[in-house]
Amino acid sequence: MPAYWLARALINEPVAYKRYADQVPAILAKFGGKVLARGGKFQIMEGTERFKRFVVIEFPSFDDGVACFASAEYQAAAHHRRENGAGEVEIVMLEG
Repeated sequence: MPAYWLARALINEPVAYKRYADQVPAILAKFGGKVLARGGKFQIMEGTERFKRFVVIEFPSFDDGVACFASAEYQAAAHHRRENGAGEVEIVMLEG
């Protein structure tokens, strides 16, 4: 059953954040992840307007998505956005 990685992000330091973003596509592909939506037009219907970037990634299974996030490769890439507050992100895995 497919599962979805839902992310909300606020980019504070675009150059540092890009070091993270440039690495992520290959890591997602390794775990069968497929980006369905990234960036683009959005409208907050309810809730905080703090985050300005939204991403939806489909994985073959819930476990694949969790494994991707927990992988050494992803965590190393995520260090770039976490370091010095380059980006703030909330990520949720949702089974389809």
